[in-house]
Amino acid sequence: MDERSKEPDVDIRGLIESIVKALVDHPEQVQVTQVEGTHSVVLELAVAPDDVGKVIGKKGIHADAIRRLVHAIGGKTKKRYVLEILEH
Repeated sequence: MDERSKEPDVDIRGLIESIVKALVDHPEQVQVTQVEGTHSVVLELAVAPDDVGKVIGKKGIHADAIRRLVHAIGGKTKKRYVLEILEH
């Protein structure tokens, strides 16, 4: 079997969790839920209300960077990923 034809094994939930936990004051409240659709995967990121601003960043720079990573991984795995930031 050709090595390039294998789909990469990427734990996108774990990656997002690790990145966000490094940014926030309450890492124990970080939760990433993956909702699979037919053509896309929605990743719901829930953080403490105090941490929403830290995850988004000034002018949305942190959220944009995380979304770019998710989009890049989606291109490699042929899936469309959408990141939603929630507060609980």
